[in-house]
Amino acid sequence: MAKPAATPMMVQYHEIKAQYPDAFVFYRLGDFYELFEEDAIQGAKLLELTLTARNKNSENPVPMAGIPHHAAQNYIDILVDQGHKVAIVEQMEDAAAAKGMVKRDVVQLITPGTKLSGGAGSDKQNNYLAAVLPDGRAWAMAYIDLSTGELKATTSQQFNDIVDELRSLEVKEVVLRQNDPETIKQQMATQLGEHGLVISTQAEVAPSATISFLTQNLTHPLEVAVTTMLLGYIFDTQRRNLEHIVPAESYERLAYLKFNQDTRINLDLVENTRTKKRAGSLLGLIDETHTAMGGRLLKQWVLKPLRVQADIEARLDLVEAFQADFFTRGTLQDHLKSVYDLERLAARAAMGTMNARELVQLKRSLRAIPTIKATLAESDSLLQAVGQQLDDMGDLATLIDDAIMDEPPISVREGNIIKNGFDAKIDDYRQVLTDNQQWLAQLEADERAATGIGSLKVGYNKNFGYFIEVTKANIGKLAENRYERLQTLTNAERFVTPELKAHERLIIEAQAKQTEREYDLFVTVRDHVKAEIGRLQTLAQQVARLDVLAALADVADNRRFVRPVFTSGNHIAIEQGRHPVVESLLPAGEFVANDVMLDDQTNMHLITGPNMAGKSTYMRELALIVILAQMGSFVPASAAELPIFDQIFTRIGANDDMAMGQSTFMVEMAEANHALQEATAHSLILFDELGRGTATYDGMALAQAIIEFLITHVHAKTLFSTHYHELTVLADQHAGIANVHVGAVEDADGQLHFLHQIQTGPADKSYGIHVAALAGLPDELIANATHILSQLENQKSVVVASEPVAPEPTASAQQLAEQVPLFDVATTDDKTQQLLAQLDQLDILNMTPIDAMNALHTLKKMRQ
Repeated sequence: MAKPAATPMMVQYHEIKAQYPDAFVFYRLGDFYELFEEDAIQGAKLLELTLTARNKNSENPVPMAGIPHHAAQNYIDILVDQGHKVAIVEQMEDAAAAKGMVKRDVVQLITPGTKLSGGAGSDKQNNYLAAVLPDGRAWAMAYIDLSTGELKATTSQQFNDIVDELRSLEVKEVVLRQNDPETIKQQMATQLGEHGLVISTQAEVAPSATISFLTQNLTHPLEVAVTTMLLGYIFDTQRRNLEHIVPAESYERLAYLKFNQDTRINLDLVENTRTKKRAGSLLGLIDETHTAMGGRLLKQWVLKPLRVQADIEARLDLVEAFQADFFTRGTLQDHLKSVYDLERLAARAAMGTMNARELVQLKRSLRAIPTIKATLAESDSLLQAVGQQLDDMGDLATLIDDAIMDEPPISVREGNIIKNGFDAKIDDYRQVLTDNQQWLAQLEADERAATGIGSLKVGYNKNFGYFIEVTKANIGKLAENRYERLQTLTNAERFVTPELKAHERLIIEAQAKQTEREYDLFVTVRDHVKAEIGRLQTLAQQVARLDVLAALADVADNRRFVRPVFTSGNHIAIEQGRHPVVESLLPAGEFVANDVMLDDQTNMHLITGPNMAGKSTYMRELALIVILAQMGSFVPASAAELPIFDQIFTRIGANDDMAMGQSTFMVEMAEANHALQEATAHSLILFDELGRGTATYDGMALAQAIIEFLITHVHAKTLFSTHYHELTVLADQHAGIANVHVGAVEDADGQLHFLHQIQTGPADKSYGIHVAALAGLPDELIANATHILSQLENQKSVVVASEPVAPEPTASAQQLAEQVPLFDVATTDDKTQQLLAQLDQLDILNMTPIDAMNALHTLKKMRQ
């Protein structure tokens, strides 16, 4: 039987759904948002809704699920947090005035990158949306946080750098150009999708005065193009006023201390790698900020430390000033507790979503600024000048205070928002209502006296209006035709009089006019806020900066941090350096501090010693001290002299990447290669146990070759920990290498005790069997391992001298590999040589798991 024709409503729905095929369409019907067809089926599962059907009795019922409009935001958040998009469809005309089908359209598309509301703890988190655009020679990226208006753009020669920047910013959604060649677009979408990013596309964007204004500061054509595409996507999806977006700023990644996402994870910079929580991370430790704006800014400083010494010193000067003036700092922070999120309040005003309670929050925030200025003015340091720059915006605070009640309702359309005395008309309406309420009270008293019915009352019902209610037991006391019957209840009768109806009209008219007038005045006040967005955003940035600097001073005081000194040379001199997070987790005084001394001629510490003794902690603490110093913070040490570093590279811990088809050893080599190719003499490299993921001699050969390549070609400051004790002789062969080890001692019973102290010279042995014993392995197994070790040590393996190789600063990973051949091809048969030749052609680093399986199948067939 033929499928019945769709109703006009479903025709309208299908037209809208065709425009947003990748979104859940929330279609407004009365007090509900409805989901239909596949959206309803999937939505019912994801949102735990009851799945019903439209036209249940037909042969083809339409699946349907509904959500009350007042609860929609919670359901929208659930879908968007899971990576979905939601298109909100509203009525665009009054149903009573519509001819035929009520016109409906999408009023907003909510996506992971454009979501404004957040869950608990999200106030100190940015929610970034980005766009990426290639031109064949370079890649440009622009990103925005719609909740604050922050808009930035950058350019890179490598797509991997763009991907890493997206991961660093924790971008949720990326916009690609719709008319790019499908192959290029698919390649980008695949690589970005592997990192959990939602992919959207944007068609060509028409020029506009708004876009020209927001891109006026950009000089690179590709950055202008990618920012234009991003703004076009936002304007198409949001369909509301976005005047809070600030003109785009261009930035260079090399203007900041550069490190990739692997380094951020290895160092636990913004979250603990194991728990995925802020607690146990560097950010979690130093975040003593008191405002949401300050919390977001501090995270940005942690992820983007500076490279210009003058800018770093300017931050350090203010931290030092706050540290020296405890009273000023404490008073400032007390006042900061009264400051709400000025950035997001300004954005809500611009988008027309700010309610009256948020206006009061803004007023209270602005009322705190004069006291903050006065506090800073009392300081005799450079804090005084900083305070003078603050704009207290007293005019705006006064307007809000005069107009808006101190405790208004959340709804802006139900009245009781505007203060008495602000507007004469509202005062008149309120007087009318007061007079009529008094008249109603007098009417009730008069009628009780006239009828002799003490229980008679004057009441109000939303459906029937004002009435006189008499219980049925007292009906007989009423004179005939005294009242007009209105409604019969079980135990009472309700009546009206012409006079009561007349006063009802006066009351309802006054209430309606008062509510309408209050809303209009509220919008006027909100528009005043919107007109001052520029001032508000500047103030928000200033307050956030003060908050961060004062917080860093708190950390310096409470955790015994000192101001770092930057040198023009290339030496590191850290006295009693500490890992701040590890130290915070131990009882007071238990953490063992260590010096890090690398003079201008020494570029590498070759670190040996037992597992669990603290080698990785020692390496990480140096990186954290560098990051803290270059972000403008004091550092955990008794003294610290540092150069300005350009990049940090780390290879710490053992992990694989099976999603990309890479084993632990492949990941290890890829990360090592990244450092070898990108590092400069001004970089910091931390390599922990390189070469352990393969056979002993392979691993040792690779480790030696990497060490010598770093010393010969790269000249970066490097900490290289290893269990290959044979490599310690390299310090005798290369002046730039120094041996250090983590101390450990055995007591009379053979028990191992870690000193956690870095000492000069190589370790005498690895103590691996001792650590195994500490882990509780069986005694018989430990004894057998000790016996086997003594036999192996008698073989006296030594490091071989390297073949002399002419310096080639741009040596490739292929050249490194050729120094340590894994197969002796000359001794194999023809078939094996063909197999090896085929292996040599495989581009393993760029193979997907499916490609690898297909290649393995081909090689297996060749061997048969």
